[in-house]
Amino acid sequence: MTASSAIDPLRICLVANSRFPIGEPFTGGLESMTWHLARELIRRGHEVAVFAAPGSDPTLGVVELAVDALPDHAGRHDHGAPPYVELAEHHAYLALMLELAAAGDRFDVLHNNSLHYLPVAMARSLPMPMLTTLHTPPLWWLESAVRLDGGTSTFAAVSRFTAASWASITPSTCVLNGIDVTAWPTGRGGGHAVWSGRLVAEKAPHDAVVAARLAGIPIVLAGPILDLDYFRSEVEPLLGGDAMYAGHLAQSELAALVGSSSVAAVTPAWDEPYGLVAAEALSCGTPVAAYARGGLPEVLTDDTGRLAPAGDVRLLAGAMRDALELDRGRCREHALAHLSLERMVDRYEQLYSEVRPGRLAA
Repeated sequence: MTASSAIDPLRICLVANSRFPIGEPFTGGLESMTWHLARELIRRGHEVAVFAAPGSDPTLGVVELAVDALPDHAGRHDHGAPPYVELAEHHAYLALMLELAAAGDRFDVLHNNSLHYLPVAMARSLPMPMLTTLHTPPLWWLESAVRLDGGTSTFAAVSRFTAASWASITPSTCVLNGIDVTAWPTGRGGGHAVWSGRLVAEKAPHDAVVAARLAGIPIVLAGPILDLDYFRSEVEPLLGGDAMYAGHLAQSELAALVGSSSVAAVTPAWDEPYGLVAAEALSCGTPVAAYARGGLPEVLTDDTGRLAPAGDVRLLAGAMRDALELDRGRCREHALAHLSLERMVDRYEQLYSEVRPGRLAA
Protein backbone atom coordinates (compact mmCIF):
# COMPACT_ATOMS: atom_id res chain seq x y z
CA MET A 1 0.00 0.00 0.00
CA THR A 2 1.11 3.60 -0.50
CA ALA A 3 3.05 5.16 2.36
CA SER A 4 1.05 8.40 2.23
CA SER A 5 -1.76 10.17 0.45
CA ALA A 6 -1.49 11.17 -3.20
CA ILE A 7 -3.06 14.54 -2.35
CA ASP A 8 -2.43 17.19 0.29
CA PRO A 9 -3.88 16.30 3.72
CA LEU A 10 -7.55 17.17 4.06
CA ARG A 11 -9.84 17.74 7.02
CA ILE A 12 -12.59 15.22 6.36
CA CYS A 13 -15.91 14.90 8.18
CA LEU A 14 -17.10 11.30 7.75
CA VAL A 15 -20.75 10.79 8.66
CA ALA A 16 -21.63 7.13 9.30
CA ASN A 17 -24.85 5.18 9.58
CA SER A 18 -26.30 5.76 13.06
CA ARG A 19 -28.06 2.41 13.30
CA PHE A 20 -25.06 0.19 14.10
CA PRO A 21 -21.61 0.81 15.60
CA ILE A 22 -18.60 1.27 13.33
CA GLY A 23 -16.42 -1.46 14.80
CA GLU A 24 -15.91 -5.18 15.12
CA PRO A 25 -17.66 -7.50 14.85
CA PHE A 26 -19.16 -5.65 11.90
CA THR A 27 -22.92 -5.81 11.52
CA GLY A 28 -22.69 -5.58 7.75
CA GLY A 29 -20.80 -4.36 4.73
CA LEU A 30 -21.66 -0.68 5.28
CA GLU A 31 -20.13 -0.69 8.75
CA SER A 32 -17.06 -2.58 7.57
CA MET A 33 -16.53 -0.28 4.58
CA THR A 34 -16.87 2.87 6.73
CA TRP A 35 -14.42 1.59 9.36
CA HIS A 36 -11.81 0.63 6.78
CA LEU A 37 -12.25 3.90 4.89
CA ALA A 38 -11.73 5.96 8.05
CA ARG A 39 -8.69 3.95 9.11
CA GLU A 40 -7.02 4.22 5.71
CA LEU A 41 -7.70 7.95 5.39
CA ILE A 42 -6.14 8.50 8.82
CA ARG A 43 -3.17 6.32 7.88
CA ARG A 44 -2.63 8.45 4.78
CA GLY A 45 -2.33 11.56 6.92
CA HIS A 46 -5.78 13.10 6.63
CA GLU A 47 -7.54 14.58 9.65
CA VAL A 48 -10.77 12.60 9.96
CA ALA A 49 -13.70 13.25 12.29
CA VAL A 50 -16.07 10.26 12.35
CA PHE A 51 -19.65 10.84 13.48
CA ALA A 52 -21.11 7.41 14.22
CA ALA A 53 -23.34 5.30 16.45
CA PRO A 54 -22.58 4.71 20.14
CA GLY A 55 -20.22 1.79 20.71
CA SER A 56 -18.11 2.53 17.62
CA ASP A 57 -14.37 1.88 17.63
CA PRO A 58 -12.81 4.42 20.03
CA THR A 59 -9.47 4.31 18.17
CA LEU A 60 -11.12 6.31 15.38
CA GLY A 61 -11.79 9.21 17.73
CA VAL A 62 -15.52 8.85 17.05
CA VAL A 63 -17.97 11.58 17.94
CA GLU A 64 -21.03 9.60 18.98
CA LEU A 65 -24.38 10.52 17.50
CA ALA A 66 -27.06 11.00 20.14
CA VAL A 67 -29.00 7.77 19.54
CA ASP A 68 -29.48 4.81 21.83
CA ALA A 69 -27.81 1.56 20.77
CA LEU A 70 -30.40 -0.98 19.69
CA PRO A 71 -30.63 -4.15 21.80
CA ASP A 72 -29.41 -7.43 20.36
CA HIS A 73 -32.06 -9.64 18.74
CA ALA A 74 -34.60 -6.79 18.80
CA GLY A 75 -36.45 -8.26 15.85
CA ARG A 76 -35.97 -6.78 12.40
CA HIS A 77 -34.19 -3.54 13.28
CA ASP A 78 -31.95 -2.81 10.33
CA HIS A 79 -34.97 -1.81 8.23
CA GLY A 80 -38.38 -0.63 9.36
CA ALA A 81 -37.18 0.43 12.81
CA PRO A 82 -39.72 1.37 15.50
CA PRO A 83 -40.94 5.00 15.33
CA TYR A 84 -39.03 5.99 18.47
CA VAL A 85 -35.78 4.86 16.82
CA GLU A 86 -36.54 6.76 13.62
CA LEU A 87 -37.35 9.91 15.63
CA ALA A 88 -34.12 9.60 17.65
CA GLU A 89 -32.13 9.23 14.43
CA HIS A 90 -33.85 12.24 12.91
CA HIS A 91 -32.98 14.41 15.91
CA ALA A 92 -29.40 13.09 16.02
CA TYR A 93 -28.74 13.93 12.38
CA LEU A 94 -30.58 17.26 12.67
CA ALA A 95 -28.34 18.26 15.60
CA LEU A 96 -25.25 17.17 13.65
CA MET A 97 -26.21 19.06 10.50
CA LEU A 98 -27.00 22.23 12.45
CA GLU A 99 -23.60 21.94 14.13
CA LEU A 100 -21.84 21.43 10.81
CA ALA A 101 -23.72 24.34 9.24
CA ALA A 102 -21.99 26.56 11.80
CA ALA A 103 -18.59 24.84 11.45
CA GLY A 104 -17.07 27.50 9.20
CA ASP A 105 -13.78 26.28 7.72
CA ARG A 106 -13.35 23.40 10.19
CA PHE A 107 -13.63 20.79 7.40
CA ASP A 108 -12.57 20.71 3.76
CA VAL A 109 -15.12 18.09 2.74
CA LEU A 110 -17.97 16.07 4.23
CA HIS A 111 -18.25 12.44 3.15
CA ASN A 112 -21.77 11.24 3.89
CA ASN A 113 -21.68 7.48 4.33
CA SER A 114 -25.03 7.23 6.09
CA LEU A 115 -28.36 6.02 4.77
CA HIS A 116 -30.26 8.93 6.30
CA TYR A 117 -32.06 11.61 4.33
CA LEU A 118 -31.15 14.66 6.45
CA PRO A 119 -27.47 15.05 5.49
CA VAL A 120 -28.47 15.16 1.81
CA ALA A 121 -31.55 17.31 2.37
CA MET A 122 -29.52 19.90 4.32
CA ALA A 123 -26.38 19.87 2.14
CA ARG A 124 -26.99 23.37 0.77
CA SER A 125 -26.75 24.79 4.31
CA LEU A 126 -23.17 23.59 4.78
CA PRO A 127 -20.01 25.65 4.36
CA MET A 128 -18.11 22.64 2.98
CA PRO A 129 -18.83 20.47 -0.10
CA MET A 130 -20.51 17.09 0.43
CA LEU A 131 -19.85 13.75 -1.24
CA THR A 132 -22.53 11.14 -0.59
CA THR A 133 -21.96 7.44 -1.26
CA LEU A 134 -25.10 5.62 -2.43
CA HIS A 135 -25.14 2.20 -0.77
CA THR A 136 -28.65 1.12 -1.76
CA PRO A 137 -31.03 1.19 -4.70
CA PRO A 138 -33.32 4.26 -4.53
CA LEU A 139 -35.25 4.45 -1.26
CA TRP A 140 -38.16 6.85 -1.28
CA TRP A 141 -36.99 8.94 1.67
CA LEU A 142 -33.45 9.29 0.31
CA GLU A 143 -34.72 9.90 -3.23
CA SER A 144 -36.86 12.75 -1.89
CA ALA A 145 -33.82 14.28 -0.16
CA VAL A 146 -31.74 14.05 -3.35
CA ARG A 147 -34.41 15.93 -5.27
CA LEU A 148 -34.54 18.57 -2.51
CA ASP A 149 -30.74 18.86 -2.64
CA GLY A 150 -31.06 20.37 -6.09
CA GLY A 151 -27.59 19.52 -7.33
CA THR A 152 -25.64 20.78 -4.30
CA SER A 153 -24.04 17.43 -3.49
CA THR A 154 -21.79 15.09 -5.41
CA PHE A 155 -22.65 11.39 -5.44
CA ALA A 156 -20.71 8.14 -5.68
CA ALA A 157 -22.25 4.68 -6.05
CA VAL A 158 -20.81 1.37 -4.87
CA SER A 159 -21.38 -0.38 -8.22
CA ARG A 160 -22.38 0.35 -11.80
CA PHE A 161 -25.69 -1.33 -11.03
CA THR A 162 -26.35 1.08 -8.16
CA ALA A 163 -25.28 4.05 -10.27
CA ALA A 164 -27.70 2.95 -13.00
CA SER A 165 -30.49 2.53 -10.45
CA TRP A 166 -30.06 6.18 -9.39
CA ALA A 167 -29.39 7.57 -12.87
CA SER A 168 -32.87 9.03 -13.39
CA ILE A 169 -32.59 10.83 -10.04
CA THR A 170 -28.96 11.94 -9.88
CA PRO A 171 -25.68 11.20 -11.67
CA SER A 172 -23.04 9.39 -9.64
CA THR A 173 -19.50 8.09 -10.03
CA CYS A 174 -18.98 4.35 -9.57
CA VAL A 175 -16.46 3.56 -6.81
CA LEU A 176 -16.44 -0.16 -6.16
CA ASN A 177 -16.17 -0.99 -2.49
CA GLY A 178 -12.74 -2.22 -1.45
CA ILE A 179 -11.49 -4.64 1.18
CA ASP A 180 -8.25 -4.78 3.12
CA VAL A 181 -6.56 -7.65 1.32
CA THR A 182 -4.02 -8.01 4.15
CA ALA A 183 -6.87 -8.73 6.57
CA TRP A 184 -8.32 -11.35 4.20
CA PRO A 185 -5.26 -13.51 3.43
CA THR A 186 -5.12 -16.48 1.11
CA GLY A 187 -6.39 -19.68 2.69
CA ARG A 188 -5.91 -23.31 1.75
CA GLY A 189 -9.57 -24.05 1.20
CA GLY A 190 -11.26 -27.12 2.56
CA GLY A 191 -14.17 -29.45 2.32
CA HIS A 192 -16.95 -27.10 3.44
CA ALA A 193 -18.72 -24.14 1.87
CA VAL A 194 -19.29 -20.85 3.69
CA TRP A 195 -22.03 -18.25 3.79
CA SER A 196 -21.48 -14.97 5.65
CA GLY A 197 -23.52 -11.84 6.23
CA ARG A 198 -26.56 -10.58 8.11
CA LEU A 199 -28.99 -13.41 8.75
CA VAL A 200 -32.10 -11.73 7.36
CA ALA A 201 -34.65 -12.72 4.75
CA GLU A 202 -33.25 -10.60 1.90
CA LYS A 203 -29.86 -12.29 2.26
CA ALA A 204 -31.56 -15.74 2.10
CA PRO A 205 -29.02 -17.90 3.96
CA HIS A 206 -31.62 -20.67 3.95
CA ASP A 207 -31.15 -20.92 0.18
CA ALA A 208 -27.42 -21.40 0.71
CA VAL A 209 -28.05 -24.33 3.06
CA VAL A 210 -30.49 -25.97 0.65
CA ALA A 211 -28.16 -25.49 -2.33
CA ALA A 212 -25.14 -26.81 -0.45
CA ARG A 213 -27.11 -29.86 0.59
CA LEU A 214 -28.16 -30.49 -3.01
CA ALA A 215 -24.51 -30.10 -4.06
CA GLY A 216 -23.36 -32.53 -1.37
CA ILE A 217 -21.11 -29.92 0.28
CA PRO A 218 -21.19 -29.18 4.04
CA ILE A 219 -21.74 -25.50 4.83
CA VAL A 220 -20.98 -23.11 7.69
CA LEU A 221 -23.01 -19.92 8.21
CA ALA A 222 -21.62 -16.87 10.02
CA GLY A 223 -23.00 -13.45 10.82
CA PRO A 224 -25.32 -11.48 13.11
CA ILE A 225 -28.91 -12.62 13.55
CA LEU A 226 -30.88 -9.42 12.93
CA ASP A 227 -34.25 -11.05 12.33
CA LEU A 228 -34.76 -13.65 15.01
CA ASP A 229 -38.18 -14.68 13.74
CA TYR A 230 -36.77 -15.36 10.29
CA PHE A 231 -33.81 -17.26 11.70
CA ARG A 232 -35.99 -19.47 13.88
CA SER A 233 -38.53 -20.24 11.17
CA GLU A 234 -36.36 -20.55 8.04
CA VAL A 235 -32.73 -21.20 9.01
CA GLU A 236 -32.60 -23.00 12.34
CA PRO A 237 -34.71 -25.97 11.16
CA LEU A 238 -32.15 -26.59 8.38
CA LEU A 239 -29.15 -26.72 10.71
CA GLY A 240 -27.50 -29.89 11.89
CA GLY A 241 -25.22 -32.50 10.42
CA ASP A 242 -23.82 -30.92 7.27
CA ALA A 243 -24.92 -27.36 8.12
CA MET A 244 -23.87 -25.32 11.15
CA TYR A 245 -24.04 -21.74 12.42
CA ALA A 246 -20.71 -20.39 13.70
CA GLY A 247 -22.03 -17.16 15.22
CA HIS A 248 -21.15 -13.50 14.70
CA LEU A 249 -17.38 -13.57 14.24
CA ALA A 250 -14.67 -10.95 14.48
CA GLN A 251 -13.04 -10.16 11.14
CA SER A 252 -9.92 -12.28 11.76
CA GLU A 253 -12.03 -15.28 12.74
CA LEU A 254 -14.30 -14.84 9.74
CA ALA A 255 -11.32 -14.50 7.41
CA ALA A 256 -9.91 -17.77 8.74
CA LEU A 257 -13.26 -19.47 8.19
CA VAL A 258 -13.65 -18.10 4.65
CA GLY A 259 -10.06 -18.98 3.76
CA SER A 260 -10.56 -22.55 4.92
CA SER A 261 -13.68 -22.94 2.76
CA SER A 262 -13.87 -24.50 -0.69
CA VAL A 263 -16.54 -22.14 -2.01
CA ALA A 264 -18.49 -19.13 -0.76
CA ALA A 265 -22.22 -18.95 -1.41
CA VAL A 266 -23.85 -15.52 -1.84
CA THR A 267 -27.64 -15.66 -2.03
CA PRO A 268 -29.34 -12.23 -2.12
CA ALA A 269 -33.11 -12.20 -2.39
CA TRP A 270 -32.91 -8.52 -3.32
CA ASP A 271 -30.78 -6.50 -5.72
CA GLU A 272 -27.52 -6.50 -3.77
CA PRO A 273 -25.92 -3.05 -4.30
CA TYR A 274 -22.39 -4.50 -4.28
CA GLY A 275 -21.65 -7.75 -2.43
CA LEU A 276 -18.71 -7.16 -0.08
CA VAL A 277 -18.73 -10.76 1.14
CA ALA A 278 -17.88 -11.91 -2.38
CA ALA A 279 -14.86 -9.61 -2.51
CA GLU A 280 -13.73 -10.86 0.91
CA ALA A 281 -13.97 -14.46 -0.26
CA LEU A 282 -11.95 -13.80 -3.40
CA SER A 283 -9.23 -12.11 -1.35
CA CYS A 284 -8.96 -15.36 0.61
CA GLY A 285 -8.67 -17.28 -2.66
CA THR A 286 -12.12 -18.79 -2.17
CA PRO A 287 -14.23 -18.93 -5.36
CA VAL A 288 -17.82 -17.72 -5.21
CA ALA A 289 -21.15 -19.15 -6.29
CA ALA A 290 -23.81 -16.44 -6.27
CA TYR A 291 -27.19 -15.36 -7.49
CA ALA A 292 -26.82 -12.95 -10.41
CA ARG A 293 -28.47 -9.98 -8.72
CA GLY A 294 -27.54 -6.34 -8.36
CA GLY A 295 -23.83 -5.56 -8.34
CA LEU A 296 -22.57 -9.11 -7.80
CA PRO A 297 -21.83 -9.78 -11.50
CA GLU A 298 -19.42 -6.80 -11.33
CA VAL A 299 -17.43 -8.39 -8.50
CA LEU A 300 -16.96 -11.79 -10.16
CA THR A 301 -15.32 -12.97 -13.39
CA ASP A 302 -15.43 -16.31 -15.17
CA ASP A 303 -12.13 -17.14 -13.44
CA THR A 304 -13.37 -16.36 -9.94
CA GLY A 305 -17.00 -17.37 -9.64
CA ARG A 306 -20.16 -18.88 -11.03
CA LEU A 307 -23.55 -17.20 -11.22
CA ALA A 308 -27.02 -18.72 -11.04
CA PRO A 309 -30.44 -17.18 -11.73
CA ALA A 310 -31.85 -15.50 -8.64
CA GLY A 311 -33.80 -17.86 -6.41
CA ASP A 312 -32.93 -21.06 -8.30
CA VAL A 313 -31.37 -23.24 -5.61
CA ARG A 314 -30.81 -26.19 -7.96
CA LEU A 315 -28.78 -24.12 -10.39
CA LEU A 316 -26.99 -22.52 -7.45
CA ALA A 317 -26.03 -26.01 -6.29
CA GLY A 318 -24.56 -26.64 -9.73
CA ALA A 319 -22.74 -23.31 -9.56
CA MET A 320 -21.24 -24.34 -6.22
CA ARG A 321 -19.97 -27.62 -7.66
CA ASP A 322 -18.53 -25.83 -10.70
CA ALA A 323 -16.84 -23.19 -8.56
CA LEU A 324 -14.90 -25.88 -6.72
CA GLU A 325 -12.81 -26.31 -9.87
CA LEU A 326 -11.72 -22.65 -10.09
CA ASP A 327 -8.14 -21.66 -9.35
CA ARG A 328 -7.73 -20.09 -5.92
CA GLY A 329 -4.67 -18.14 -7.01
CA ARG A 330 -6.63 -16.34 -9.71
CA CYS A 331 -9.32 -15.43 -7.19
CA ARG A 332 -6.69 -13.78 -5.00
CA GLU A 333 -5.08 -12.02 -7.97
CA HIS A 334 -8.42 -10.56 -9.02
CA ALA A 335 -9.03 -9.20 -5.51
CA LEU A 336 -5.57 -7.63 -5.38
CA ALA A 337 -5.97 -5.97 -8.77
CA HIS A 338 -9.58 -4.79 -8.65
CA LEU A 339 -11.16 -5.07 -5.19
CA SER A 340 -8.63 -3.60 -2.77
CA LEU A 341 -9.11 -0.94 -0.09
CA GLU A 342 -6.16 0.99 -1.55
CA ARG A 343 -7.88 1.30 -4.95
CA MET A 344 -11.14 2.44 -3.32
CA VAL A 345 -9.50 5.10 -1.16
CA ASP A 346 -7.38 6.33 -4.07
CA ARG A 347 -10.61 6.98 -5.95
CA TYR A 348 -12.29 8.72 -3.02
CA GLU A 349 -9.26 10.98 -2.63
CA GLN A 350 -9.66 11.96 -6.27
CA LEU A 351 -13.33 12.76 -5.69
CA TYR A 352 -12.49 14.85 -2.62
CA SER A 353 -10.09 16.83 -4.79
CA GLU A 354 -12.73 17.29 -7.48
CA VAL A 355 -15.30 18.71 -5.06
CA ARG A 356 -12.56 20.83 -3.44
CA PRO A 357 -10.64 22.12 -6.50
CA GLY A 358 -8.31 24.33 -4.51
CA ARG A 359 -6.85 21.29 -2.77
CA LEU A 360 -5.53 19.47 -5.83
CA ALA A 361 -2.11 17.88 -5.38
CA ALA A 362 0.82 19.50 -7.14
